[in-house]
This record gives sequence, C-alpha cells and structure tokens, in this order.
Amino acid sequence: MKSLTAFLLLPLSLFAEDTPDYSEMKVDKLFETLCSGCHGKDLSGGQGGSLIDGEWKHGATEAEIRKSIAEGNPQLGMTPFSTVLDDNQIRSLVIYIREKEKEALAKGIDFPKPEPGKVTQTAHEDYTIETVADDGLKLPWALAFLPDGRKLVTERGGQLRIIGADGKLDPQPVKGTPEVIAHGQGGLLEVAVHPGYESNGWVYLAFSDGWWEKGAGKEGKDGKKADKPQTITAVVRGRIKDHEWVDQEWIWKTDKPFYTDAGVHFGTRIVFNKGYVYFIVGERGGMMESQDLNNPKGKIYRLFDDGREPEDNPFVGTEGAIKGIWTYGHRNPQGLDIDPRDGSIYSTEHGPRGGDELNWIRKGLNYGWPVITYGMNYNGTPITGITEKEGMEQPVTYWVPSIATCGLDFYTGDRFPEWKNDLFAGALAQKEVRRLRIKDHKVVEEEVILKDLGRVRDVTDGPDGYLYVILNDPDSILRLAPAE
Repeated sequence: MKSLTAFLLLPLSLFAEDTPDYSEMKVDKLFETLCSGCHGKDLSGGQGGSLIDGEWKHGATEAEIRKSIAEGNPQLGMTPFSTVLDDNQIRSLVIYIREKEKEALAKGIDFPKPEPGKVTQTAHEDYTIETVADDGLKLPWALAFLPDGRKLVTERGGQLRIIGADGKLDPQPVKGTPEVIAHGQGGLLEVAVHPGYESNGWVYLAFSDGWWEKGAGKEGKDGKKADKPQTITAVVRGRIKDHEWVDQEWIWKTDKPFYTDAGVHFGTRIVFNKGYVYFIVGERGGMMESQDLNNPKGKIYRLFDDGREPEDNPFVGTEGAIKGIWTYGHRNPQGLDIDPRDGSIYSTEHGPRGGDELNWIRKGLNYGWPVITYGMNYNGTPITGITEKEGMEQPVTYWVPSIATCGLDFYTGDRFPEWKNDLFAGALAQKEVRRLRIKDHKVVEEEVILKDLGRVRDVTDGPDGYLYVILNDPDSILRLAPAE
C-alpha cells in the first residue's frame, strides 16, 4: 500500500541555518535528499511504501499528489514540504514521481512488436507489416500520396524523394526544391498534396528557411569563426514536372528579425480544410515568444491555400498582431490532422520533460506554453508550478513521461473497419504508434499498437486504405496491412 503521507517527519536540523539550498537542486537530487529515506532511491518503497506500484491511498490525481507533498500529514509522520520547497519545485516532484511510476508500470506490459511474416494482434484489428522502403532514405520526415500511385517523401537534409507507383525509390531527388538550412532539428520537414492536385498540381513544403552569417559563430581551433545559421519555418508551394520543382510560390515566411540561430522547435505539419491551409511554426526555443501575438513563433496559422490572410481570422483586428495566427501558446507541435466526422482540428505537441499534449485546436485560443505545462526542464529543474490558468486551454490528454509525439492521423480507410475514425499518434522517444479513440473531444480509449521498431517520425493512412509509418533509426517506411 502506498501513501505520500507516509514520509517520516524530518528532523529540525533540516530547517536550520545549514539547510541545503534546495532551489539549486535538480528534481532527482531533491527526491534523494527529502524522500528516498522513506520511499527508497528507486521509489520502490521502504517505511513510506512504494510510489511506483500504481496504488494510491490518498488520491492519485496530480492535484491530490501535489497537496500531499505540500501540506503533508504530521499525524502520519509526513512533513509539509511547502515549508522548504516552492510551488515550482513541488510540481517537479510530482512529475518525477509520475515518470518513475509510468516507467515501472510499463515494464509489466507486453507491447506489440511486429515481425515480418507474423500477425500482430491489437484490441480491435490484427495486422502484418510490409516494407515500403528501407534502403536509400536518410532521415525521412513526412510522406504524402499522389493520385497516380506515387509517393512523396521528405528527407530532413533537404531532399524531396519520389517512390514510384511500382514501389521503387527513385535514386535521384527532385531537382530545384527550395534551399534548406539543415541544422539541429531543422531541414526539409513537411510535404502535403493539395486536395485539388489533379486539377492544379500543387504540392506544399514546410522547411527551415534562412541563411548563414559568415564568421558569426564560435571560434575554431584554427582561429577562424564558424558561420552561424539564422532560420525559421517557412511554407511554399510548387509543382513537380519532369522530376523538377517548378512554379514555386511563397505561402508564408516572416521578417528577418524573427530568424534565430536556435536549432530546436521548428514544428511543423500542414492540413487543408475548405479552401484553407493550416500549418505550424514552432517557438524555436523562444518560450514566452509563443504568447506574443506580434511574434510569429509558437503559433498555428490559417491562410487561404494561396497564402492570403482571411479577414475572419481571430486577431485581424488586434493592433500589431500577425493576421495569419489561428492559435497561440504552442511549444513544438509536430502532429496536425482533421477529424473527418466533424472537421475538428487536433494537434500533438512536444512538451519539455513530461507534458506532451494532444490539443483540440480552436479559433483564437491560447494553449498556455510556457505559462502552464505538465512538464519540467530536461535537467530536472522546474519551469512553472501551475498546470492551469484562466484563459488558457487544457490539453485533451497529456503524457508523462514524454513520448515525443510526432505525426498524427485520423484513419479514414476501409481496410481496418474497427479503426475507422480513430486517431493514430507517432512517438519518437518511446518508439511507438498509439491509437486513440476520440468521443466528444475526449480520449475514451488508448492503445499502443506498435513499439520498438524505430523512432516513429510520421504516421498516415494512404488512399489504398493501409496505414503507413515512417521510422528513423532505422530509416524506413513500413505499411500496416490487415491480417488474412
């Protein structure tokens, strides 16, 4: 039996003048110093019981765990830690305990790891895996389908590749695609085919646009300063003719002052709906810039599919605000799709350490980053002590520990009828695909259907009704087919 009220009452010396500076401690050190004496260094128990067995005596919600830590229960021997820790540090302890609990519980679960030639069973559908491409790709990022049976694949290094209708990967990339500044997490990212492709031929690309500043970087051993990149996410459209990118038009790019040398958080994904194009620009490590409507970072945009700004966008009348913004307060969303049943838009967003989110994207709303979050810094220090605030949206669901969400797709095919309209989310860190059933904008069912084949970069259903998965490490594209 587990209870956070089972901490031993700490000795008075803990509150003396020689008390350690807890404000400088990372969360693992905080736990070791304050909690491990009763609950063990591995959280598996002692005088205070286990914190990782999934059994909670005094409440398992985030708020209840936080209250137990903050207020304690002297009658049961637990110190009120609010006397030595601030709200942010207490929040970090909650995240840390949740991380360890989920990791321990996952060890007892037999997740499906598909093997070629074998049937993989899941709750509603059984499938086999087939290899679409596993040779010649380097860091594939996104996949899109052309009406003639060909497939388009982006490589983060800057190449747009074609898989022929015969299933063979063309050894030569498409010529003339826009110049990409590939550094950090940036590169050639999203590819999307316009719904009216058969009549207009438009293909959309999202990528890290920018330039290299000569001699603005760090000094090397030779005494010369390296060049420094300046980038941000941009979107173009063009056509592919005779294996060449032509007719390029800019859909969206920002002004040079907003470009940055940061190597993180580019976003992005693209979806179309009723003549509009929606896309993501990550906050590029700028954190509070995502809250600034005058700043392009950390936003989801809505434009006409030719790049014009709709007059009914939410901030058109706000002084100084960027007119294309649809929602704000985002960190690094890398999943975006539309529910075919009602047109609702959903996005998956990378949190920091903990706090990956699935969000229901609605006009003009603020999704809170970094004012509220269910995560903490990667080094175990707190970001904020609050997870909700008036005027800021709560996620539909969130994941602690982080699964590193990437790629998102509502299944609309017929080959897996029991998966119809379910949402599939890829996960880089956890190397998995999760199936989520959405009802009334809530997750009513969640299941891991694939795990440990590689880092899942994208997941999407094709016009043939199969489910496709892009992997990194190893770089490959797989297809899930119904088991006979």
